[in-house]
This record gives sequence, structure tokens and C-alpha cells, in this order.
Amino acid sequence: MKKIVFFLLLTLCVIEGQAQELKWFTNVNEAIAVGNKENKPLLLFFTGSDWCGWCIRLQKEVLQTPEFSKWAKENVVLVELDYPRKQYQTAEIRKQNEELQQAFGVQGYPTIHFAKGVTKNGKTNFQGLGSTGYVAGGPSAWLAVANGFLPQKKK
Repeated sequence: MKKIVFFLLLTLCVIEGQAQELKWFTNVNEAIAVGNKENKPLLLFFTGSDWCGWCIRLQKEVLQTPEFSKWAKENVVLVELDYPRKQYQTAEIRKQNEELQQAFGVQGYPTIHFAKGVTKNGKTNFQGLGSTGYVAGGPSAWLAVANGFLPQKKK
């Protein structure tokens, strides 16, 4: 019995560790630099992390799963653009997020935009690839939608 409990705890720790390994940028310029270096598009996650029920649901059902973690590491650079009500944000991050919300025309949460970013002469431009939000059906359903926005990789 002790071996079974130990095995279950070990399995849970491994799964939780995989989900936590993801790097979510909050500074979009840093994310653009990494995206350009790795030739990956940005996944821009517009969220109200501490109040939006659908955002929390998307996190639990998709963004914190091993399937999403594996997919994200291979395909995108993650950017969290949060609009919290209770959590502290620096004025710089708040301003950046508000500007990006306007630039992408985000009117509700959660919204996820896929885009390529280019910073030139201090100005950032985005090439939009598509957008989505919450998709029922767990990680496989959400990833099927997301894959439709990504450029096909050459084999």
C-alpha cells in the first residue's frame, strides 16, 4: 500500500513539475526577442487571472496540462497579459497590457492571439495569425484550434 501511495505522489509531482516548467513572459519585448531568435510565434494570453471564471477554467483545463506544456515548448513563446483586480502590477506592465489590449481589440477574457512580433526603431508591429478563447473539450480540442493558426513547419 505504501508503494502505491508513493508512486501516485511521485506521478503527481512529475505532472505538476512539467506544467510549471513553462516560461510565461510578462514583458512583450522580451518575448518578441525570444520568438524571433527561436523563429516561433507569440501566444498572447489576455486574462483576468484573479476574477475571470472562464480564464481560470482555461488555465485548469488546458494551459496547466502536460499536453499543452509539451506543445507550447515546441511551437510558441508564451506571453501573459493580465488584467487583475486584486494583484499588484507595476505601472509599466499595466500600461503595456492596456496598449496591447487596444492594439488587438480585445473586448473579453480569455482571449488568445497568435502573432509574430517585430520591434524596429523602438516601435513594435505584429502580424496576426489568429485568435481564440476558451474551447470546450480539454487540451486536445483547444490544441486542434490553435494548430490551425500556426505556420506549417517544413520537414
